[in-house]
Amino acid sequence: MKIAAIVGSIRKDSYNLKLAQYVKERYKGRFELEILSLRDLPFYDQDIENDTPAAVAAFKAKVAAADAVLWLTPEYNGTIPGVLGNAIDWLSRVDRVMVGKPSWIMGASMGQLGTVKAQLHLREILFAMGLSSPLLPGNEVYVGAVHEKFDAEGNLTHEPTVKFLDSVADNFVKWYDTYHRATAAVK
Repeated sequence: MKIAAIVGSIRKDSYNLKLAQYVKERYKGRFELEILSLRDLPFYDQDIENDTPAAVAAFKAKVAAADAVLWLTPEYNGTIPGVLGNAIDWLSRVDRVMVGKPSWIMGASMGQLGTVKAQLHLREILFAMGLSSPLLPGNEVYVGAVHEKFDAEGNLTHEPTVKFLDSVADNFVKWYDTYHRATAAVK
C-alpha cells in the first residue's frame, strides 16, 4: 500500500514532520509512506486552477497515485494551519483527487491535548466539505507534550505512544483492506 503523508507544517523542525518520519521508518514493512512537502504550493487561486502550476500538478499527482492519505496536523488558533487548508483547497478543485481516497489523521503538539480541535475540524473538512474522503474511525492520534516524547535524533521514545501507534497502524491496514475490498466489489 502506498500512502501520501501530508504534514500541515512547513517548519524545518516540525514535530508533525518528525512524527511522519517516525511512521515512515517504523512501518516500512507494512506500507510505503511518501512525505509530501507543502512548502512550494502557491496560494490557491481560482484564476489559475485550470492552468495548474507545476508544483500543484506534481502534488496532486502524488496524492492521486497514493492508495491512501495520512494527514499530520499541528493546531494553530484552534484549527488547521493555513498551509494545510491551502493544500486541501488545491486537492478539492478541478480533478478532486481526494474523493473516495481513504484517510487517517494524526497530530502532535507541545500542549497536553495534542491537536484535538484541529483534528475535529480536519475530519469535518475531509468528510463534509465535498472531499468525501472516508476516514479511519475511532483511532484518533493526539500526541500531546510531544517535545517530551522524541529524543534529539527524532526517535519516539515514549513507549505508551509507540504501542498506541502500533495498534493504530495495524487498525488502518486492516480497515483499508476491508474498505478496498468493499469498494472493488461495488465497481
